[in-house]
Amino acid sequence: MAVKTNNERVYLSSPHLSGNEKKYILEALETNWVAPLGPNVDAFEREMAAYIGVEDAVAVSSGTAAIHLALRLLGVEKGDEVFCSSLTFVASANPILYEGAEPVFIDSEPETWNMSPQALERALLEAYQVGKLPKAVIVVHLYGQNAKMDEIMSLCNYYNVPVIEDSAESLGAYYNGKASGTIGKLGVYSFNGNKIITTSGGGMLVSNDIELLNKARFLATQARDNAPHYQHSEIGYNYRMSNILAGVGRAQLGVLEERVQARRLVFERYYKQLSGINGINFMPELENTKSNRWLTAITIDESQVGVSKKVIVESLGRENIEARSVWKPLHMQPLFLGARYYQHNTYDNVSERLFKVGICLPSGSNMTEEDQMRVIHCIKKSLRIEEGV
Repeated sequence: MAVKTNNERVYLSSPHLSGNEKKYILEALETNWVAPLGPNVDAFEREMAAYIGVEDAVAVSSGTAAIHLALRLLGVEKGDEVFCSSLTFVASANPILYEGAEPVFIDSEPETWNMSPQALERALLEAYQVGKLPKAVIVVHLYGQNAKMDEIMSLCNYYNVPVIEDSAESLGAYYNGKASGTIGKLGVYSFNGNKIITTSGGGMLVSNDIELLNKARFLATQARDNAPHYQHSEIGYNYRMSNILAGVGRAQLGVLEERVQARRLVFERYYKQLSGINGINFMPELENTKSNRWLTAITIDESQVGVSKKVIVESLGRENIEARSVWKPLHMQPLFLGARYYQHNTYDNVSERLFKVGICLPSGSNMTEEDQMRVIHCIKKSLRIEEGV
């Protein structure tokens, strides 16, 4: 198709409203349920639990808050260790620091770009040998792609270490028929503005352990004791979602399948146009899984394409197109200087390699085909590939 050269901003992943949000928001306003909690919160929790197939869900103020609560529920304290995927956003690991615990970072593996079972196995064995197993393992499902949960759960169950699934980016993805976020002890979702569905800001903690989630509700509402006055026996947090934002979430949840289909179509267009170029490779999709393709991510082999990742990202930027490097691994971040890190194997440091060559392309479910062709045209232009227009 012909490519128009307008200069409107093409975002990496912008919010995409359903059109039904106003109904729930107006209902909250008309009934004066504008503070945290209320009928929309209760309904959003029920609807989310039913959708993903778990016993219960707790709506909170952010995905980060959900991870923090998960760590509290599992008894993480000062001096404990928590293993965490390294190739992820800092929010996956910041709550470890909130509790005074120490993060230990685990490399990715090539087939999913997610936590390496080989590296995890070495880390767990060494921890067992010194008598200090981690209190939890945080597994991140990067860019909507599931980690190798069978292998990871087998290892963690062997050592009796609970798993927290950071599914902030993978709502709507499936692993062997199970919804991403429902396999470990606790699962976490994010509804930040750039996620596949949004509540503007918000998150959800899910589990089949109803007792744990009741404790989460208690902690998330300032840990107020059951007393006729304000009484508090332990530290709590102001982490509950507002009734207005939960209404937005209910409308968004209703179109989640459409959003997944749209993002997968975006991926397919990119793949059709770019996969034939030597030196461009796409983030894989593991067999028997379904990624939500929240972001389409590619790698650039400069020796084959003739230009670096940096050149392509800068070329897109000049055309007012937002593209970003894949996450900088957490073990490389100044914040976590000195933290232990287990790489995939002796010969392959996967997360560092992906950071050097990986690009996330605009992938919004509301991006037009015309805008996507602008992105593709710009990439080909930066590679000096002639194309008919």
